Amino acid sequence: MITSVSPQVARSWLLLSAWGRDFDAAAQSQPDQIVLDLEDGVDPRHKAAARDDVVDWLRESSAWIRINERSSEEWQRDIDALRGCKGLKGVVLAKTESADEVSETFDRLGRKSPVLPLIESAIGIESASSIAASRGTIRLAFGSGDYRRDTGTAADDLAMAYPRSRLVIASRVAGLPGPIDGPTVSASHPVVRRQSEVAVSLGMTGRLCLSVEQVPLVNEVMSPAPSDVSWAREFLNDFELRGRVVRDGSDPPRLKRAEKIAHLAEVFGVGQM
Repeated sequence: MITSVSPQVARSWLLLSAWGRDFDAAAQSQPDQIVLDLEDGVDPRHKAAARDDVVDWLRESSAWIRINERSSEEWQRDIDALRGCKGLKGVVLAKTESADEVSETFDRLGRKSPVLPLIESAIGIESASSIAASRGTIRLAFGSGDYRRDTGTAADDLAMAYPRSRLVIASRVAGLPGPIDGPTVSASHPVVRRQSEVAVSLGMTGRLCLSVEQVPLVNEVMSPAPSDVSWAREFLNDFELRGRVVRDGSDPPRLKRAEKIAHLAEVFGVGQM
């Protein structure tokens, strides 16, 4: 079933349509988190039935739910159905463009379910800092496909570096974990790997996945490399052996990096014997 990796550090976020899917089977692929999609992944004619299926599933299992945007009539229906659900880990708020949308969603859910704002437009990117600092926000996510449609931006790495970097900076300023990147549409493993590596290079620490096949690749790329884990452990052992004495100005930043890598390696099981 679903692993215990916390949403603050989760790498793979498997996005599944809430309509007509085998949620339990998808959970066996061991994504760090599962997101059941009540928004774009469901035809408007089936949203009510999909919502009922999600509520039923949450009675025995747990997941994040992508709900409809605040301006939609479906948002209130989603809130009414999900409020108080035992298995609700939190909600992914589609097409977030303001801090008020996040805080209102958080409040309407009883201030018990964290909100992961999905930023998918130019307005959302410009508001990223206030969204990151808003009440209820646990982490930011990038809706890269809708952002491209909104702005006419190309899909290449250079064109998409700006919005990704804005989300990384906004997250850091607000004291949030690194943001979650949008998904790779291609089923090609080399493409998924390369795009995940680009996201990591920009400071993003998670990715939305569109299929179970993408999960292990994303988990691998977004985990510390074995060589980095070896360096971190060697550095920390040496630091302890010399009585935690700082030799020069390079030691404090290296210590913080080593501690972070060692922690994530433990959480993700990297380099364990």
